[in-house]
Amino acid sequence: MQIILRGPAAGYEAEHTARLFFPGAEKSENLTQEGDFVLAQSHQCTDLALLRLNGKLQWQTALRPQGEDAEYALCRLLYGMLCRATGITPPWGMMTGVRPVRIIHDMRAAGAGEDEIRARFLDHFGCAPEKFALALGIADLQKPVLDAADPMDCSVYAGIPFCPTRCSYCSFVSRTVGDKATRALVQPYVDKLCEELTAIRRTADRAGLHIRTFYIGGGTPTSLNAPQLEQLMSHIAKTFDLAKLDEYTVEAGRPDCTDAEKLRIIKKYGATRISINPQTFSDTVLQNIGRRHTAQDIIDCFAAARAAGHTNINMDLIAGLPKDSLEGFCRTVDRAVSLGPENITVHTLSVKRSSSLFQSDGLPQNLKDNPAGEMVDYAQNTLMNAGYAPYYLYRQKNTLENLENVGYAKPGTEGLYNVYIMEEVHTILAVGASGVTKLVNPKNGLIDRVFNYKFPYEYIDHFDVMIDRKRKVAEFYEQQF
Repeated sequence: MQIILRGPAAGYEAEHTARLFFPGAEKSENLTQEGDFVLAQSHQCTDLALLRLNGKLQWQTALRPQGEDAEYALCRLLYGMLCRATGITPPWGMMTGVRPVRIIHDMRAAGAGEDEIRARFLDHFGCAPEKFALALGIADLQKPVLDAADPMDCSVYAGIPFCPTRCSYCSFVSRTVGDKATRALVQPYVDKLCEELTAIRRTADRAGLHIRTFYIGGGTPTSLNAPQLEQLMSHIAKTFDLAKLDEYTVEAGRPDCTDAEKLRIIKKYGATRISINPQTFSDTVLQNIGRRHTAQDIIDCFAAARAAGHTNINMDLIAGLPKDSLEGFCRTVDRAVSLGPENITVHTLSVKRSSSLFQSDGLPQNLKDNPAGEMVDYAQNTLMNAGYAPYYLYRQKNTLENLENVGYAKPGTEGLYNVYIMEEVHTILAVGASGVTKLVNPKNGLIDRVFNYKFPYEYIDHFDVMIDRKRKVAEFYEQQF
């Protein structure tokens, strides 16, 4: 399937409206003699949507109403035709954005009434009522957190770009610690990461920022050996005032590299929240996605975390994994609930082009028969009945059935960092390879970014250049006051 865009209004939104139905489609400049394509064309006051699917042509044209946004009008025409042609009605309608809940917060801040917000979701975007209800409930739950936020608050993210194995769906810049070349990078990387953490603490102080949450993510932080993990966490404890943090999360996601000693270290040095991420409790599915552990290993790791004193644990699950079934996913959800973690995050599989899953299988051209929607619905109903409330939500490109990722939490255990980063309410200071610092202007909410080097060897080799870039953080705040 090819996507052809013509005219001034046929841009990003039109392209991604087509991708709601054909996520594997490639952009093309010209119509082909053979093969399927979607064409979106705007010309003065007339729009055209044209589709060739399985050799059959379908099209629709429309005069654009005077005063209507040209880009929206073209997308609405294209969306309607593709719904009719494919029999698919995406649950989020025409919405292509990552942060639906942010729309509610922004409209409320601008003085919009609740009826206007509802119309924006249901009429303008064509969202399903149940998806709007989900987003609205999350916005209401988040409101006290956002109301209490200070413009000079910030969070720190430290990235560990190493894993014991690479999952088939993964697109992150992460290296497996099983090979000799990568193992040789780990200790120099930890040393430089500690150095950058010292620098970022000084930068935060100079900018007048108050650090509210700290997050060590990956990759897999527990792919570090115990002495390296202790080096990192003891350095953080010496460098930052942990007593002033509202939350300190460490991803301990993989049971094939997370043992009792590492769980003890994480607890000893002040973490208040961890993630142990099954993704699935099916041994067959685990093996298929490249995990070298069993479902029982996950259960044992969870028990070891409780024994080490961890009282706020998140578990990630993924709906739509290859070789999984609706029944199998339901068993996974039930098993997670039976363990009783404080948070359960339900992701929908997103097939990234750089993942081995995409390289081997490609993207499904038609999502009509995929069970991911039923999986997500079962998870939502089961978790809410078990006392978990949805507290943050985001969406990704190339996600099965154009669905969402939702974090659920027992009351009072919501992951604050997740809310802050998704709703972009304050600056995130990112350290480590692939880190992207997001600077949120305290006056108008506009965002600027500072990029670290992407790969671990670049991060180590060009460390001084990268540290020099971070001067922009303090300069950014000096310009505001």
